[in-house]
Amino acid sequence: MRTVGSSGPETERAIHRAAIDLIAGHGFEAMNLRMLAKEVGIKAGSLYNYIENKQALLFHLLESIMVDMLAGLDAAIDPEAPPLTNLGQLVDYHIRVHIDRKNEVFIGNMELRSLSEDQRRRVVSLRRDYEDRIVAIIARGRASGDFHVASDRVAAFALIAMMTGVYSWFRPGKQLNLDQLVEMHVDLARSLLGAKS
Repeated sequence: MRTVGSSGPETERAIHRAAIDLIAGHGFEAMNLRMLAKEVGIKAGSLYNYIENKQALLFHLLESIMVDMLAGLDAAIDPEAPPLTNLGQLVDYHIRVHIDRKNEVFIGNMELRSLSEDQRRRVVSLRRDYEDRIVAIIARGRASGDFHVASDRVAAFALIAMMTGVYSWFRPGKQLNLDQLVEMHVDLARSLLGAKS
């Protein structure tokens, strides 16, 4: 519930958090703004003080997760470090953010279809930017002789699929803790790229 005196930015953050959970739980088409308003504790009409419409909200959510992921990846990667170190930094960042923000990852994968063509193009462009950073790490490693792959981009797609999949099945404490999961995936990534032992 919104508390008396809570600020606009706090309400906006609450709307976004609630929308992520509702879309992940019910799907974008089934989620409606009345449900969202009830979850946040405001009147449905008040939502329009924060969002233009339901589809604009979805676009903002999908765009913001990609913008955040790009910024996070750039912060995680040391451009002066060798490719093998960058690979470990990439795997560590990618897996942790996908576990931490798994509902956002889920709706990003499932609800891209619900965007308009222009909105979809923007989100796909951001995804390509993220992929390009991974391709660049692999290309540097291949040039240095650390990685041995036939195609940098195909290898990047395989690596992304392997790392991203963890959000759908990983449950902390069931078999591995998060640190062990990351360590295992660093080893898997090195093998996938034909890295020297």
